Order: sequence, then structure tokens, then C-alpha cells
Amino acid sequence: MYYLSLGFIKLVSLLPFWVLYGLSDFSYLIVYYIAGYRKKVVRDNLKRSFPEKTEKGRLIIERKFYHHFCDLLFESIKSATISRNEILRRMKILNYNQVIRHYDEGKSVILMTSHYANWEWTYCFNLMLPKDKPFYQIYKKLSNNMSEKIVQHIRTRFGSVAVEVQELFPTLSTMKTEGRVGMIGMVSDQSPARNGMKYFSQFLNQHTPVITGTELIAKKYDFPVYYAQIRKVKRGFYTCNLLPICVNPAETEKFEITEKYIRILENEILAEPAYWLWSHRRWKYVNN
Repeated sequence: MYYLSLGFIKLVSLLPFWVLYGLSDFSYLIVYYIAGYRKKVVRDNLKRSFPEKTEKGRLIIERKFYHHFCDLLFESIKSATISRNEILRRMKILNYNQVIRHYDEGKSVILMTSHYANWEWTYCFNLMLPKDKPFYQIYKKLSNNMSEKIVQHIRTRFGSVAVEVQELFPTLSTMKTEGRVGMIGMVSDQSPARNGMKYFSQFLNQHTPVITGTELIAKKYDFPVYYAQIRKVKRGFYTCNLLPICVNPAETEKFEITEKYIRILENEILAEPAYWLWSHRRWKYVNN
């Protein structure tokens, strides 16, 4: 079943982008108007985040979000067979040389990412890095084993390394022992587990628990921290600017890195709100 499903995805991914975006437009009608996928979650999130906007204003963001969400789905499918040259043409990575220079200091780098624009295409970062210093994608394992295998097959096809979150510290320990360095990508805008809510920030007009594990790792290992600022230029084209959050984490105050990250993310969302993942139950432990 796994090979059959993966084969079908690869077959669909061979379609040109203009056909895939046609399918995306059709899917939008199904997902938004017929299925109403998580529409209540999206509307609640937007209403709490933008109380100053009119209902019509939030509706514009909502519809644009669902259009982008469907595009993201088919762009992720395209990832199964997209060529190296094509993905680097569509995802321009800026300032990566400043990250590589940390390798000369014997330091790995943490890249804080978010569910914004097309975060799935960050798996192409590995193409810009030295082959012996790969991009480590930290992820939470999916409950469906077949989906898990398919997603990881796609995300690692350009040589990046997938590390399940439970294996992060053992992996870092091994890297330190063997003297290896790399870029460690961590999506940091999820809601932390209820027992892991150690820090709260005012984010999008709401009292919000924020993940602090990324900062903990940075300070423990003294890894410089950068933010993946992904911008959608136009349909199917993105830029990713690697912004320094902190190059000397051991010298920072407690939660300083976390707060800087959340402020950058908030500014990104306020500038182009439709490109964040509004269907995620981000405030599930504080608004219910």
C-alpha cells in the first residue's frame, strides 16, 4: 500500500505547475465551500487575532488563506519529483553564507522556522550546505505509519536528515562526540504540551504559551540561532532570508531568544496574515 500511494503521489507530481494550480483552484472550492475544513477553528483564530478588523476584512484573509493552503498541498505533492534546479529557482535562499561561517567555528546552527508561507520547501536548504554538514529536520512523528514514511521520503530526497523530536538530544550528543556540525531546523510556533507551558507572550492579541525547547538547546550547546523568514513572492515562488536572532545564545537572558522569535513571527503575520497556518489549534489550552 505504501509503494502504491507513493507511486500515485509521484505520478501526480509529474504534472506541470499550471495543471497542479488548476487542481488547487478546484480543491479550494471543495475544501472551503463544501467540506468547510476546520472553518470554525480558522474563524475563531482570526477573530481573536484581529478583533479590530471588520467581519468582511477577516473573511478576505480567510478565503486567501484557504487558497494558499490548497496551493501548499499541491506544492508539497510536487516536492516528490521536483528537480534540484527547479526548487532552487522557486525557493531563493538568501544569506546562507553567514550561517556556514559558524561551521568554521565548530558550531552547529539552529534555524527557527514557522508554519508560514511554504515551510515544507525548506528541505531544499540541504542543497546549499556542505555535504558533510547537512540540514537536520526536527519533526514530530505522524500517527499514521504510511503517511509518516511518505512524508519523510519526500523531505529527505535531497539529502537532509529527518530526526524525530524524541531523538534530538541523543543525536546532538552523538554529533558533539564525533565533532560533526550542521543546520538544525525546528518549527517553533506550535502550541507546547500542557505540561510544557513555561513561558507566555502576548502574541496576536492573545496570552500565548510559547515553545521554549529551541532556546534551551541553543543555550545548552551555544548554537547561533537564525530565523527562516519565508516570503511568498508570487504563486509558486518564495524567498527565504536567514535572519540572525542570536549568535551568542549563552550570553542572553532567559526567554530572550524565544521572545525575539515570536516578535519576528508576529510581524510577518501582521504584514501578510493569509500565509500562516490558521487551521492549527494554536490556543487550544488557553481559549477553551
